[in-house]
Amino acid sequence: MDDEEIVVRIGELADEERHLEQSLTGGGGSDAERDRLRGIEVALDQCWDLLRQRRARRSAGQDPDDASVRPASTVERYQQ
Repeated sequence: MDDEEIVVRIGELADEERHLEQSLTGGGGSDAERDRLRGIEVALDQCWDLLRQRRARRSAGQDPDDASVRPASTVERYQQ
């Protein structure tokens, strides 16, 4: 996946996240929707991390294609 594809994926996930957040406002929504929202949040974190890795590798003169998606357990422990 190249940078443009990652940015497009981030946009798609962000749109779905907004839609789900709206449907869950006020305590509505199903368990499946809440689980999907959590999955989207993790996927977004992974996409942003991958994009940052690719940009850092490119900036350092390295091949951005050597960047890889890190596990959820890794990206979810990052400090904001």
